[in-house]
Amino acid sequence: MGFLKQFEIDQFKEKIATDLSTLGRLHKAKKSRYITKSVDHSLVDDMLKKGWEEFGRPLKTKTKLRKEKPHDKQFEDDVWCQFYGLGYRMLNYDQNFILPYGKTPKDKKQIDVVAIDEETIFLIECKSSGKPKKVSSLKTEFEGLEKRLDGFKKSLEQAFGKGKKIKYIFATRKLRISNDSVEIKRLLRTNSFYYNDNTYEYINSLIKSYKSAAKYQLFGLLFKNQLINNDKVEVPAVEGDMGGKKYYMFSIEPYLLLKMGFILHRTKANESEMPTYQRLLVPSRLKKISKFITEGGFFPNSIILNFTQRKHKVTFEASARSGNSRSRFGMLKIPNAYALAYIIDGQHRVYGYAETEYKESNTVPVVAFLDLTATEQLEIFMDINQNQKAVSPSLRLTLEEDLYWNADRVDSRLKALRSGIIKELAEDINGPLYSRISIGEDASELAFRPFATALIKCGLLPVAKGNNYDSNTTGASFYNINKLDHNKEMLATKKKVVDFVNLCYGYVEEDFPEIYEKYIISNRGTYAFISLIGSLNRLEFDLEKIDKESSPEIRFEAVKKYLTALLNRLKDLKKEEEETMLSSYGTGADIRWFRFYQSLVNAKFSEYEPAELVDWKERQDEELQNEGRKYGVEIEKKIKKLALSKIKSLFNENWELEINSIKRECIKRAEEEKERYYKEGLGKKDVHWTEMFNINDYKSIITKYWTKIPQNENEKSNFVTFQDEFSIDIGDGFNSKSDRIRWISYFNSYRNLWAHEGTKEKRLNKEEVSFLQRVHSHFYST
Repeated sequence: MGFLKQFEIDQFKEKIATDLSTLGRLHKAKKSRYITKSVDHSLVDDMLKKGWEEFGRPLKTKTKLRKEKPHDKQFEDDVWCQFYGLGYRMLNYDQNFILPYGKTPKDKKQIDVVAIDEETIFLIECKSSGKPKKVSSLKTEFEGLEKRLDGFKKSLEQAFGKGKKIKYIFATRKLRISNDSVEIKRLLRTNSFYYNDNTYEYINSLIKSYKSAAKYQLFGLLFKNQLINNDKVEVPAVEGDMGGKKYYMFSIEPYLLLKMGFILHRTKANESEMPTYQRLLVPSRLKKISKFITEGGFFPNSIILNFTQRKHKVTFEASARSGNSRSRFGMLKIPNAYALAYIIDGQHRVYGYAETEYKESNTVPVVAFLDLTATEQLEIFMDINQNQKAVSPSLRLTLEEDLYWNADRVDSRLKALRSGIIKELAEDINGPLYSRISIGEDASELAFRPFATALIKCGLLPVAKGNNYDSNTTGASFYNINKLDHNKEMLATKKKVVDFVNLCYGYVEEDFPEIYEKYIISNRGTYAFISLIGSLNRLEFDLEKIDKESSPEIRFEAVKKYLTALLNRLKDLKKEEEETMLSSYGTGADIRWFRFYQSLVNAKFSEYEPAELVDWKERQDEELQNEGRKYGVEIEKKIKKLALSKIKSLFNENWELEINSIKRECIKRAEEEKERYYKEGLGKKDVHWTEMFNINDYKSIITKYWTKIPQNENEKSNFVTFQDEFSIDIGDGFNSKSDRIRWISYFNSYRNLWAHEGTKEKRLNKEEVSFLQRVHSHFYST
């Protein structure tokens, strides 16, 4: 039985923040270099004398002031932010986290940073200096530490349960303490960790490169050679000899390697293991590898490991050796310990699995050595990287033609066809795109990917999943899905699509050269132009001006009038329109250019009005947005009025107790809103908890009391149940309770569109406004 009473546990658990929005606000505040406050104008002069400075625009009655945080506060906040960046979402709320370690009232200690997840609890003590200085003694900090840590463990296990790994960290900034000092040796004897400036910078770089997956490397650093659990990992393996070194070949799940693995990064944080040699991951490459894995990709080449057996031994139980080979098969038994497996080659592949659903279901091939020195690991690493070069995304796309041309799956063959079309466009010496597209490692002004992305969606080629075509994409495409000779049809389609694209590009190049270089020969222009000519080809097919057998020349002549309208309009753009277009960069810029091109064609040819353009135009319609917003606001008011009036009728003076769990959350939101209002210098604001309901709160009330009626006989006859009041048919009929309230989920999702007035990328269209109108009519029909 633990030594803490429940109220003591509650006291320190209350200091742990778990709400994501609260943690987000704390993170924002702690990242800032400044403490901020707003004071009456009359107090400003006195505050300035105390080191505060004005910033921002003065408010009506207040002036915003700020002051740099003291170095100790800044360091604590920086460490807190690091663990937030590592993915921890249970962190101390403020500096007043007091943790008991004994039974008496004095047996308590304030902890600067506390970070908890499902596996670990970190207690971090922070010490810093404003400028570098040598520390003479740390006796006060470490005296009685072993006893305190034992008590801390008991307190934490009583509060959060047994099984979590608990680690005490002594973190310093700008303090010069030798790792060989008596104080640090005393710290390390308690199985604690010394976290100095080098460690802090290293963890920051890990977070930047690995994001939340950085915690795996952190675990290796902090728990090196400690068992994750007592169960050994057993895998079938082949033992062999190579270069005088024993090695094992086997397959293993990536999640096991993530925990057991460790990477010798070139950093002073790993200086005890010099020579170190690994580069930090490239974040963009890691993201692409994760995406590649998620989409079913895999890497057949082996991860290269070195098992370090400093504390835990890897064992191999061999079967009889075959007479034809010196290799032998058997069972490899691997201790499940942190930082047991040093990853020599393949860190991108291993960490690429970290954020995917396949980290436990896939296995990766491994070649593992035993007890290589750091120098030997470096030699292997250098040999691999001097004789191999990583495949770039551009090269991978380029290779798809060779990889998938004769694939069994239709979607794979279409990948190959797309790759072949782009290469042909770039390599056709007579074409306008000759040498202007990056192919493989040969860089040029236009990237390969915008062509690939556009060709997936534009309709010049069909879309398929597995061996099934999307029937909506086969008609207007150049590819005839009914031809049985796939190779012959792919070759014919490649030539026809290349000819058609070259005709379109060539027309712009020859007749509108100024437009060609400004708007077409760019990555944004690539996606927009290819997508547009595909869309125009589909229009002419739907109008029956062309058919499946129409040649590239006939198709070009059919779309030429639309291109002429676009190009003439681009030539005459007003300066403001031109500046808006050319300054549009970043995510979504290619789509914005495409929609703009579509709108210019539509202005001349009203018959060209594809569904996606209609939707885009509707979302730019301010009157439509205002109408939808009006319906939405009135619907939400009505929902609140009806839900609260009914719950009050059902439970009278006990209504608040009946929905107390919702009330508690609303009170919390109200307090946070008042705090936000105050901290923004807007003074005090009264916020009643009933103002803080959200749609999901109403939905909970509606579903919980769906058919309930009052107990009072006088109220029964006139009471309309939640079921009768809130059942709305959105076109699917009523087969269940969920059918009757499905509209609430739609309304809640549309609320995010009409509630954010400044966002033009995600706004309401006519169908969504029509839905809001139907719901509005249900509540306001009389």
